[in-house]
Amino acid sequence: MNPTRRLVLKAALGLPLAALLPGTLWGALAWADNADERSDAEGGELLALAIHSDGGPHRLEVEVAQTAAQRQQGLMGRESLPEDRGMLFRFEQEQSAGNAFWMYRTLIPLDIAFIDQEGRIVAINTMPPCESSTPTECPAYPAGAAYRAALEVNGGYFAERGIKVGDCISIPDQAGFCQPID
Repeated sequence: MNPTRRLVLKAALGLPLAALLPGTLWGALAWADNADERSDAEGGELLALAIHSDGGPHRLEVEVAQTAAQRQQGLMGRESLPEDRGMLFRFEQEQSAGNAFWMYRTLIPLDIAFIDQEGRIVAINTMPPCESSTPTECPAYPAGAAYRAALEVNGGYFAERGIKVGDCISIPDQAGFCQPID
């Protein structure tokens, strides 16, 4: 095997492994796939998160929606969500600023934080339930910034706790803690 081909093969094998390194939200999320996670009453896996803000950390247990089907279902049809719970939507690739979430068949008001590769919140939206039975009549809520994950919690959660753009989210059991940007 020639040296160039060997170098290309090493790089190709090493890049996916870099995503698994501890210390980043994405490394932690990859490790979390193999971690012992608790389950909620509906059988979903729960993951402990911490949101670091000026008044934090704020701890949550979240269901993880990482497949297309799980992301499409989201929190549709839920009549309530415990105060310290949420849903984390994971994406294999960075999503564009124009990609949006909607509230079709979602019965409770939600806040959504869009999260970048480093675990920083890049945008926050509040989304009231859509009362229409027609999907096209429900508004979409784009991030306005590129993101790699999104966190949905009860409506008002972020404002009540002073959580804002620039704050960060960590998975303490897997990757330790991060600090908000000053």
